[in-house]
Amino acid sequence: MIKSMTGYGKAEADSQTGKLTVEIRSVNHRYGEIFVKLPRLYVPFENEVKKAVAQKLKRGKIEVFIQREETAAGGAMPVVNLELAKGYYQAFSSIRDAIGLKEEVPLALITGQRDVIGAGEIAAVPESVPTELLAAVESAASNLDAMRSREGEALLDDLQKRRTFLSALIARIAGRSPQMVADYAVRLKERVAQLSGDSTVTEERLAQEIAIMADRCDITEELVRFNSHLQQFDETIALNEPVGRKLDFLLQEINREVNTIAQRPTMGKSPPVWSSSRPNLKKSANRCRTSSETVNGEW
Repeated sequence: MIKSMTGYGKAEADSQTGKLTVEIRSVNHRYGEIFVKLPRLYVPFENEVKKAVAQKLKRGKIEVFIQREETAAGGAMPVVNLELAKGYYQAFSSIRDAIGLKEEVPLALITGQRDVIGAGEIAAVPESVPTELLAAVESAASNLDAMRSREGEALLDDLQKRRTFLSALIARIAGRSPQMVADYAVRLKERVAQLSGDSTVTEERLAQEIAIMADRCDITEELVRFNSHLQQFDETIALNEPVGRKLDFLLQEINREVNTIAQRPTMGKSPPVWSSSRPNLKKSANRCRTSSETVNGEW
């Protein structure tokens, strides 16, 4: 099953003390990491929230944002920190006396200081994780997962097109490979004849050189492994499970075979099928590998 690692999901729920809003977003990451930002009331339930998210989202950097909008019934009343207010008053009074001012310290100056007046939490911390909180988290995660699935369909289509193109290029190169050795033999004989001024060349020596070049240009083993990896690629993308890790490995191996094939000697003047295929071959393999890194899977 192909799913993207990027996505966004949102859900809302009503609680006794207010309205809950859960937003989850994810981006590409080699492993699965979950970061949660909670209201102070729900901090004790961070692990439960992470577990609920992890059940649906296996891979990527996942950020969870939970907000609680308090209702009139469950809202927090202003709380005055009198000791802090007195401390500010004494400090401002000391400054006033030290510089010889006569004005009174304004009340607005004191109340405007940080933490002198704050919002107190009226709602008590629940003894167990609220069901509406988990429900909202699970709903947001499901919405994100649905978005991942939609993007995964586009990724799958792109990977299949690149796989077909890559396979066609390899087939062209494989079909041309035997002829390249024969062409090299002809060019070698012509070159030796030009240098010696004589067309009589030791066949044994020529055969030896041609055999060496044929061995250097042989891509039989690479083709066998490449086609085996392609078959496993087709089987993997058809699985109904997270395939990111396996797909990434297969495309890494395909990329390895492609690089080996592309580095084989071109034997003098490269034929059009080879010179045009080699850059496209490496480019297509690299793009497949890059696309696979955005696929969701278990790591």
